[in-house]
Amino acid sequence: RHRLQTPWVESVRLLDRSSGQRKVTIGTLYLSATHTIFVENNPETRKETWVLHSMVSSVERLPTNPTGSQLILRCKDFRVFQILIPQERDCLDIHASLVRLSRPEKYSELYCLSFNPNVNKEERVESWNFIDLMADYKRMGVPNNLWVATAANSEYRVCDTYPSELFVPKSVTPAIIVGSSRFRSRGRFPTLSYFHQDTLAAVCRCSQPLSGFSGRCQEDEMMLQAVMKSNPGSDYIYVVDTRPKLNAMANRAAGKGYENEDHYTNIKLQFIGIENIHVMRSSQQKIIDVGEMRSLSMTDFLWGLENSGWLKHIKAILDAGVFIARAVADEGVSVLVHCSDGWDRTAQACSIASILLDPYYRTIKGFMVLIERDWVSFGHKFSNRYAHLDGDPKEVSPVIDQFLECVWQLSEQFPCAFEFNERFLITIHTHTTVNSISQNSLWKDRAEYTNPLYKAELTQSQGVLRPNTTPYCFKMWKGLYNHMEKSMPPHQSPVDFLSAMREESQQLEEELINHQEIEVLRKRTSYLRQRHWGPDPPTTYTVPITSPTQNSGPSLSSELVNQKAENKVLTLPLGSHTQPKSPNPNDLSACSDLESGVADLSSRSSSGGDCGKDPDLELE
Repeated sequence: RHRLQTPWVESVRLLDRSSGQRKVTIGTLYLSATHTIFVENNPETRKETWVLHSMVSSVERLPTNPTGSQLILRCKDFRVFQILIPQERDCLDIHASLVRLSRPEKYSELYCLSFNPNVNKEERVESWNFIDLMADYKRMGVPNNLWVATAANSEYRVCDTYPSELFVPKSVTPAIIVGSSRFRSRGRFPTLSYFHQDTLAAVCRCSQPLSGFSGRCQEDEMMLQAVMKSNPGSDYIYVVDTRPKLNAMANRAAGKGYENEDHYTNIKLQFIGIENIHVMRSSQQKIIDVGEMRSLSMTDFLWGLENSGWLKHIKAILDAGVFIARAVADEGVSVLVHCSDGWDRTAQACSIASILLDPYYRTIKGFMVLIERDWVSFGHKFSNRYAHLDGDPKEVSPVIDQFLECVWQLSEQFPCAFEFNERFLITIHTHTTVNSISQNSLWKDRAEYTNPLYKAELTQSQGVLRPNTTPYCFKMWKGLYNHMEKSMPPHQSPVDFLSAMREESQQLEEELINHQEIEVLRKRTSYLRQRHWGPDPPTTYTVPITSPTQNSGPSLSSELVNQKAENKVLTLPLGSHTQPKSPNPNDLSACSDLESGVADLSSRSSSGGDCGKDPDLELE
């Protein structure tokens, strides 16, 4: 553990540059083992700003000036803090501590492993068992007579970055699996990612072959042949190499490369053109630099956005998913997806294709299952890509940032197709940056992440999504990169407004129903009192039965339902010799009509009638 030389400093000035404000606050800066905490001096608010050390991506010390020494804290969730410390010596101590604390050297030093929540054993077990991948494969219809489970990797001996439970074509033998694994980079042989029950086509994943310029492997060729035969409706498969073709060709010099169609006679090779992790890292940094520019003009912003190439990369990833989804759903052809090692671009393409193909992955629970399956279980390098430990900075890359942004772009085109909202995606991003995806807590707080526009019964929610990927359809995700006040929700004001309006409408409907129940009981009591204790009425009494939505004239709820008609005249014999038997208050049959009348009124008010409509809540 790092020993803190200066645990706190007073009279510190803090500017949250990502908040959109230029106001500097004065307070005390505290350093703990896990957090940097700033408490402002204002006695009325005493606002606290907490920054998790593992969230800090860089700490920059600026030259000392007459007002003090400055530090710039840049966070992995794109927040930027400017700190002015009066004394240079204190600044040096704080800088050294932050650099050490934000770059742990051991996994045991990570916050997610050092934090010990106060939960009992049952809650821990429930958390670990929350996601059941085998249940998801069962939902797909696997295993079946085409795809079966294999125990070849049960002890992670064939591939240590693959899950222990895998599905392969039924005809594949352990010898074919081992041989194919030896011919694939990192031992990542072809295995099932998603099975489409309607077309029997599959999405499989692997890494690049070690083919070089002329190498081949009989077992690997047999594996791809088995993948093709596991789909009775097609006599070939697509092999989607997500890399640019030039990159794949360059890898041949290192003994790797891509499948030779002369050796794999049953494949159609398709290059997508998603750039490598180094290009993506540089592209995102340019986006961040544009956001930090002061007095940013529209021309500067548009030029910076275009120069970064960020949206071009997002489009390439989405195009890969669209190609796979169309091949599976429209052509009924199985697809084998890979990049270099099969844990970055492969995960992006396979998971986007699954979202396009299957509505289940557009739900909150389904999306968490998808991340567990295609990212966690198949060995995505979260620690390297987000620099959870002090290591090679060239391994850092926004791979999962791009996946989440692709999902956000889809949610913008199909606002009713996703059960979750933007806040859900940003929360997942925050969790991944600190190596702490708490799926159980996300599920418990799902009310905060529910999209009020989601309609599970709509066609766009049930069927295959077919997004438009022309350039003008892509937007800048300002909710992720352009942070305002973190205590406020992300920038999704129309959805938040609709959600609030829906809650208010529900409250009004409940109040209306309660009011109607009281009114019906009052009128019924008045009528019974008149019959028992009032003066003798005429021989016959004509009562106009009106619609429940009308306010004029007496209303009897029991007769409303029994008559099944509106605006009819009911003649009641109320003479002294023809008066009917008085109803018994203890008779349940007399109460049934009353309940039916209330149900009828409530159904009218909640189905768009004039009763529950508030003109002030209408959208312009």
